Amino acid sequence: MEVINQKLGVDNREKITAGQVIKALILNGLGMVSRPLYLFSQFFEDKAIEKLLGTGINSEYLNDDKIGRVMDDIAQ
Repeated sequence: MEVINQKLGVDNREKITAGQVIKALILNGLGMVSRPLYLFSQFFEDKAIEKLLGTGINSEYLNDDKIGRVMDDIAQ
């Protein structure tokens, strides 16, 4: 996560970092779940998300808008 955050930067106004989003995408992929991005946060509703991604992280932060912005940043 740290390497991704160093490359893409951290916006203190955001509730979740790009590194945390990428980690969540990997964890979701390991769960073999193929659902639309707008349902992505539902995957983490019954998971110990704070242990997986960090203290203060809520599944609502993993929305399709944030994921899209991170993907756009990676593409650049």
